[in-house]
Amino acid sequence: MAVEGSTITSRIKNLLRSPSIKLRRSKAGNRREDLSSKVTLEKVLGITVSGGRGLACDPRSGLVAYCMGVYNHANPVGQGFLVSSGRSCLMSCRKTITALAFSPDGKYLVTGESGHMPAVRVWDVAEHSQVAELQEHKYGVACVAFSPSAKYIVSVGYQHDMIVNVWAWKKNIVVASNKVSSRVTAVSFSEDCSYFVTAGNRHIKFWYLDDSKTSKVNATVPLLGRSGLLGELRNNLFTDVACGRGKKADSTFCITSSGLLCEFSDRRLLDKWVELRTTVAHCISVSQDYIFCGCADGTVRLFNPSNLHFLSTLPRPHALGTDIASITEAR
Repeated sequence: MAVEGSTITSRIKNLLRSPSIKLRRSKAGNRREDLSSKVTLEKVLGITVSGGRGLACDPRSGLVAYCMGVYNHANPVGQGFLVSSGRSCLMSCRKTITALAFSPDGKYLVTGESGHMPAVRVWDVAEHSQVAELQEHKYGVACVAFSPSAKYIVSVGYQHDMIVNVWAWKKNIVVASNKVSSRVTAVSFSEDCSYFVTAGNRHIKFWYLDDSKTSKVNATVPLLGRSGLLGELRNNLFTDVACGRGKKADSTFCITSSGLLCEFSDRRLLDKWVELRTTVAHCISVSQDYIFCGCADGTVRLFNPSNLHFLSTLPRPHALGTDIASITEAR
């Protein structure tokens, strides 16, 4: 065995000494030198958004916030960063940020994290500082949302966490909680703050929040949940959800990954649905007059919330690096 091992070692040494290996090495080194002299780093695109929960917009100011991953040479650990564009604001966190949402007045931003003992953090947007740190999840926070009154924050854990919490965030306490067994991808509050809806894999669930009980009782109360009646769409993955506004405040709208726009009635019944005619649907936003559906390839389709009639497809944004001043045609 010793002789055989030494023979293998000598063969490897002879192979490394061969002219062909040296030639290949020298050629590769020259190629690297040529490329380094021609290629320069112009900008870094660090956005790590994979769905609607990773990007938020304040409708009052137009401020946009999204998740960003940065590698710090001084501290060689991948960090989760929160970037708010428009005001050159950068707020950092040592763990990867997975979800975020603005408060209705735009003063605060709530973020969720992944990793061991992740926190739900609340940030003061104007001061660029953290004002609250809420810890109850164990593995990761899938999505977060402020209530319309900004009194409560909802955080939904990863599938292994199996928990949804309602926080009175200024008091740093969980006022209501319950388990959830499905993978949740999105959450949305109703306009009157009486309930919120979670969406996910084969999952649409309505959670009812009794403000009179949560305000008076100091202990955490059980959160009452009722599943949506999915009918023949029960095997779908619901990627995003948005509660109705104005005259359609009793309705709940959601989209499936397969490209369906669905409407649930106030009785949690799947009332109607239409095809988005796309390969994948990612996110949804609802106002009193329009439903915006973000689809594959940068396509955004508009629908009428009163009857789900198709209205229009928005023009796609220009390609990165395009000189807009040189464009002469609408297409």
